[in-house]
Amino acid sequence: VDEALSVGDVFFQAKCYHKFEEFKKQGKTILFVSHDLGSISKYCDRVILLNKGVKMDEGNPKEIVDLYKKLLVHIEDGGEGAEGENEQEALSPEEQEKRAMETGGLTGGLPKNPNTLEYGEGHASIVYVATMDAAGNVTSSIEKGTEFSIRMRVKFNKDVSEPIFAYTFKNLQGTEITGTNTMFEGIPVGPRKAGDDIVITFRQKMDLQGGEYLLSFGCTGYMDGDFRVFHRLYDILNVTCVSPKNTVGFYDMNSQITTKLLN
Repeated sequence: VDEALSVGDVFFQAKCYHKFEEFKKQGKTILFVSHDLGSISKYCDRVILLNKGVKMDEGNPKEIVDLYKKLLVHIEDGGEGAEGENEQEALSPEEQEKRAMETGGLTGGLPKNPNTLEYGEGHASIVYVATMDAAGNVTSSIEKGTEFSIRMRVKFNKDVSEPIFAYTFKNLQGTEITGTNTMFEGIPVGPRKAGDDIVITFRQKMDLQGGEYLLSFGCTGYMDGDFRVFHRLYDILNVTCVSPKNTVGFYDMNSQITTKLLN
């Protein structure tokens, strides 16, 4: 099915997805083979992960999407194998993040976009970024409707009087979907001295539509009344919103629907 979708236009794809729903209502099984994590999360009830023709695992979409992303990291970075993975899972979420922050590099072991755009004056350096689920586990797959956290760690190389910490979500086409920063939210972060090491956590509910997004981070601010960019990491993380619900657009209004018969 995936090959057919990849060559069709948007109307053909919509027709195919509509047919999916018809088949599901009839109790039929659809075999959907794809690397599109958003579509897998939205349309599949069970997911099987294959690696070089070998079945690695089977489960619900979020579990297998998480495993797939971990597998990508191991392939790209050499990985630590199943033994290291089991040891990691035995740790508490707090211990996992501490290890991720210390040994997982800039993205705490999450897949890093090789096309990340990075720039800034260098007054501050973003040294760690990650997303975490409601339980505090470092993951880039978040279930729709659940609480999750966005975290960044910043080290200051020079004194900064008014720093601002920010994040932005974009779709894969580069359109900004949502984002915020400490200035917009009225969070005082105070002047920072060279050598300061600070962790910033944004907590919120995942109300984006199911699919794939790119997450950017920034540390900016004002010096002598002028806006300055100290360090930005554009599109560094891929975040998957896992949702079984079909909706349109980018944001879910969580509508409550009632009907009333008038005759």
